[in-house]
Amino acid sequence: MIEEIIIYTLDDEIIDIEWCFINGHTPPKGRKYRYKVDKESFVTDHHEMNGEQILEKAGKNSKDFILRQKIHGNWITIEPKHEVDFTKHGIEKFKTIKNEHTEGEVAVTEKAPRRGFSLLEEDEEYVNGLGLFWETIQVGKVQWLLIHDYPIPDGYNTKKVILAVQIAANYPTAQLDMLYFFPAVFRLDRTAILAVTAFNIDGKSFQQWSRHRTQSNPWRPGIDNLSTHIPLAEIWLNNEFIKKPSHEVRA
Repeated sequence: MIEEIIIYTLDDEIIDIEWCFINGHTPPKGRKYRYKVDKESFVTDHHEMNGEQILEKAGKNSKDFILRQKIHGNWITIEPKHEVDFTKHGIEKFKTIKNEHTEGEVAVTEKAPRRGFSLLEEDEEYVNGLGLFWETIQVGKVQWLLIHDYPIPDGYNTKKVILAVQIAANYPTAQLDMLYFFPAVFRLDRTAILAVTAFNIDGKSFQQWSRHRTQSNPWRPGIDNLSTHIPLAEIWLNNEFIKKPSHEVRA
């Protein structure tokens, strides 16, 4: 089967807003507009639609889904009644996030999540997929991702922590390194964990795990990202009991 590939230009009847952004154009008025929601394309005769209408066109609604718009490289939330002007320069596409909190449920925190900076699209999709409350903050010139209620394996003093990841300045070309836990974790059998130190983040004393990549396991730009780095937390925690098997807790 031969897949037809169409390149939309400003001379075509349908204006592709993502194509316009990539090529530095401002979409003109008075035409049809093609936009993308969660990798699926839709066409509208209107140059303005509100958040609810965009969701409905994608077969969803604002009760169950949150609409996010990528504009000038950053993701912002679009409220149901907020009007989106497709002729505005810089709009790229949209995506939806399942609204997990329904009536009667208690959110992880009463505060709205802080978004001190935007994650890469693939990173945001990954952390959203964890189903955990997360935030991005900037402390001085350093960017941090905080994942709340990250689960800790059995054998440690706590079941959940805030997991912090420092986002390197030149990431994703530059590697992610180490992980940080709050509160600090320790083994219930009192066996010492080596190469951990206290580190202040966001006014809290996190526990820094100094674990680094080796020459035989280097950072792979274009392949490695948060989805390959964060799972190291579980691996490192489990490895502690592989290297030093558990002993009975002394009375």
